[in-house]
Amino acid sequence: MSDAKDLKGKTGVKRLTNAFFYSKDGFAAAYQSEEAFRQEFWLLVVGSIIAFVLPVTLLQTVALIAVLLLLLIVEILNSAIEAAIDRIGTEIHPLSKRAKDMGSCAVLFACFLAAIVWIAVVVDCFFLN
Repeated sequence: MSDAKDLKGKTGVKRLTNAFFYSKDGFAAAYQSEEAFRQEFWLLVVGSIIAFVLPVTLLQTVALIAVLLLLLIVEILNSAIEAAIDRIGTEIHPLSKRAKDMGSCAVLFACFLAAIVWIAVVVDCFFLN
């Protein structure tokens, strides 16, 4: 588990090394405990392969991969919000519900964005050229 005091006062390579390992721990925690994160991670892997195989421009390839990576980023932030809310308490509270619902909405919007970009690139690639 990351500890802010482990990074406090550290500079340069030591700080970067510590931050990297905390990030690795965060990835492992998300992958082990969050089904949606696992699904979106494998979507990123498969989608990246497809993006490289499609006969599209480099910029389109980057866009296809970037929106899937953004979806994964939003999912991990949503999971972090949920974990923090659950850490505070399990009782139902309107602000806790709002925070969790807003995080979920952010994931939904990221899904919409990914779908729009993928549809636009595929249509451009196969139907407009």
